[in-house]
Amino acid sequence: MPRIALYPGSFDPVTNGHLDVVRHAVTLCDRLIVAVAVNSSKKPLFSTEERLAMLQEVCGPIAQKAGCAFECATYDNLTVTAAQKAGATIMIRGLRDGTDLDYEMQLAGMNEAMAPEVHTVFVPASPAVRPITATLVRQIAQMGGDFSAFVPSSVAAQLKAKFAS
Repeated sequence: MPRIALYPGSFDPVTNGHLDVVRHAVTLCDRLIVAVAVNSSKKPLFSTEERLAMLQEVCGPIAQKAGCAFECATYDNLTVTAAQKAGATIMIRGLRDGTDLDYEMQLAGMNEAMAPEVHTVFVPASPAVRPITATLVRQIAQMGGDFSAFVPSSVAAQLKAKFAS
């Protein structure tokens, strides 16, 4: 039976922290689905289509190099429901610090109660990417700062274009 993992998030934008999680996740499964959450009450910087394209461009080669099947998807329901619909038995969650752990433990407990067949796997962030958040990257970009060390170069170009006007 293939090990299918779902890595959910907003990915607005894709950061080097996200890539760090993907590098670890592709060693844990046979197929990785990176799923973009679509929430109509939120106004993301990048459209769903832009985020999917960024993820495919920067994460696809990582998965291919590891011999892991890769795809991007969207979902607009409970994350655990998205995992079930995708046939995933593993849900990947990145952890930067203790605050993340506290929150993620609550989510993992609730998800396990709703779908005991979906197991949450926590991937600790590598030290170099621990401080990176998409929110901080957006703020730095909006205020004209140098965010290039926090995102892949292709994402940096797209961010620059968003704030060039």
